[in-house]
Amino acid sequence: QRREVPEHIARPDYALHPAGIPLSEQAVKGSGQIKILNDEEIEGMRIACKLGRQVLDEAARTCDVGVTTAEIDRVVHEACIERDCYPSPLNYYQFPASCCTSVNEVICHGIPDTRPLQDGDICNVDVTVYHNGFHGDLNETFLVGNVKPEVKKLVEVTYECLSKAIDIVKPGEKYREIGNVIQKHAQAHGFSVVRSYCGHGIHRLFHTAPNVPHYAKNKAVGVMKPGHCFTIEPMISQGTWKDETWPDNWTAVTSDGQWSAQFEHTLLVTETGCDILTKRHTNDGRPWFTDHL
Repeated sequence: QRREVPEHIARPDYALHPAGIPLSEQAVKGSGQIKILNDEEIEGMRIACKLGRQVLDEAARTCDVGVTTAEIDRVVHEACIERDCYPSPLNYYQFPASCCTSVNEVICHGIPDTRPLQDGDICNVDVTVYHNGFHGDLNETFLVGNVKPEVKKLVEVTYECLSKAIDIVKPGEKYREIGNVIQKHAQAHGFSVVRSYCGHGIHRLFHTAPNVPHYAKNKAVGVMKPGHCFTIEPMISQGTWKDETWPDNWTAVTSDGQWSAQFEHTLLVTETGCDILTKRHTNDGRPWFTDHL
C-alpha cells in the first residue's frame, strides 16, 4: 500500500496521474535542449538538494543489520513530509515506494520490502525530493555490518569514480567525457560500468536532457555551460556490466549475480567549475563508511 502525502505538500504532475506519467517530461522528450537555470531556479535547486541531503542522512542512520528496506522507506517518507517535500519516486511511472533501496546484486531501482538487511550486505538508498517545484536527487551505498574487504573495495572505487567525474565538470567540457573518466578508473580496479542507466538533467523535471552515460566512448550530446544542472550516478559492478530486470518491471540486477554499488550527486555548472548541490557536510564530504576502510 502506497504511503500517503498530506494535501498541503506540492506534488509533481505524475503524482496523481493514474499511470504515473510525467506529462511535463514527455512534452520535451527527444528535444535534447539543455535548460540554463536562472538565479531563481538555481536557488530552488539549492534548497531542494539541501533537503534531499538531509533526508538521505536520515536513511543512513537507519540502515543497519536487521532493519528492513521497508523501514528505510518509511523513514525517508516521513523525513520528506517533515520538510514539506514530496518523495519524487512515489508513483513516478507507478513506482510504489518513496525511495529506491538496492541491495547487493541489485544495481538500481530496487523496491523496498520486508527482507531484513543481513550482516555483510551493501544497500544503496536513492532519494529524490520535490520541493517548491524542484527535484533534488542523490544516493549512497551503505555498508551493513561486517562487509568483506573485496566488497568494501567495490564501494570505495565506485565513490572514487563519482568524485573523479565531478572533478572534470566545468564550462566547455563535453558530457561524453564523464564516461571516459569513470570507466578508466573502474577498469583499473577490475570492475565494470553498467550501461543501461545514465545520469540526467534535473530541475523542475525529474529526468531530462542532458543524458549522461557512465561508460567510455559514449555518444552523449552536449557541452557543459553555467546554469546546467544534472546528476552523475555511476553503477559499478564486480563482474559483468550487463543487467536484467525483475518481473516487477523496476528492479535491475547484474546478469551474473555479482554485486554492484552506486553513488550519485546533483551538480550545478558554475562559471569556474561546479557546485555539488547534494554535498555531504560531515566527514569532509565523504560517505560515513570511509573512515573504516
